[in-house]
Amino acid sequence: MAQVRLDKLRKVYPNGHVGVADASFDIADGELLVLVGPSGCGKTTLLRMIAGLESISGGTLSIGDRVVNDVAPKDRDIAMVFQNYALYPHMTVAENLGFGLRLRGTPTSEVDRRVADAARMLELEQRLDSRPAALSGGQRQRVALGRALVRNPSVFLLDEPLSNLDAKLRLSMRVEIARIHRKLGATMVYVTHDQIEAMTLGQRIVVLNGGVIQQIDTPMNLYDKPANLFVAGFLGSPAMNLFRGTLRADGRLETPESTVALGELPPTSALANWLDKEVVVGVRPEDLQPSDHGSLSAQLEVIEPVGNEVFLNLRHGTTELVSRVAPRSLPLPGASMTFGFAPEKLHFFDAASGQRIG
Repeated sequence: MAQVRLDKLRKVYPNGHVGVADASFDIADGELLVLVGPSGCGKTTLLRMIAGLESISGGTLSIGDRVVNDVAPKDRDIAMVFQNYALYPHMTVAENLGFGLRLRGTPTSEVDRRVADAARMLELEQRLDSRPAALSGGQRQRVALGRALVRNPSVFLLDEPLSNLDAKLRLSMRVEIARIHRKLGATMVYVTHDQIEAMTLGQRIVVLNGGVIQQIDTPMNLYDKPANLFVAGFLGSPAMNLFRGTLRADGRLETPESTVALGELPPTSALANWLDKEVVVGVRPEDLQPSDHGSLSAQLEVIEPVGNEVFLNLRHGTTELVSRVAPRSLPLPGASMTFGFAPEKLHFFDAASGQRIG
């Protein structure tokens, strides 16, 4: 396996559009790193640049100790798994798994050994003589993964490999990919627009928007300390609740519609510089809880029971909120409720730039 290093990597298209703007980060040897963001954010472009399928406009890309900016894809020692399975329909599973190795002139005995190892790992041993048309979606995706595994490359690149699967299959394949990564200790770069996939799979996550890296960190650090409003709103399901208003020294947030009592403010010098200025205050749905002594009143609009938890969709003036609670007896939609939150659970952002305060 190998380390991957991006140093101010840049992609500019002929029409002037910047697909990726000066991306700089290292992917450690054996790390599973996830690129995540909305459609058009540059994550697939960045992956294709690593693969050599997209030209590099500026910066340096290294795999191991070798700069590969101008190295052909076939010579980069990478294997890629695409969103569509890209299997040869006239070939059996075994033939699909070993096709790339045979193209490279690998001895037949070595091809057979690697194909058998991959089939055993992916539980495809009973389907080696089947053709893709006879396989389920999950099995086809496992064959696509296996075709990359038999290559034993320095880096695995996975471009939204689960997006064509239904919800149940996506869950099982996420577990499968995590298990494979743990067994192989492989360097993997995984692209997805699904923030749940990103949070559950990635050892670290790169969050992109508009071709610009917003934050790079572990899943829980991103969740607990988002660097800006975009990351705060993108990661987390349901999304973080946000209030915009003027911050006062006594712990009040004066919004255009009402005043929200935030409680005693954290004693940070950074926050002290924002008194009497416009800020955005965020609170996660699980930190916004019904309370008879709460400081925030809201109208209950929709109740969403999802088994072990319940989502309460609320309205505070024109602001829509969500509270995540344990199953309990609840009033009917339309009722007014009061909610509380711990001041230390609040997130503060600059209303103008969107950057985290403190």
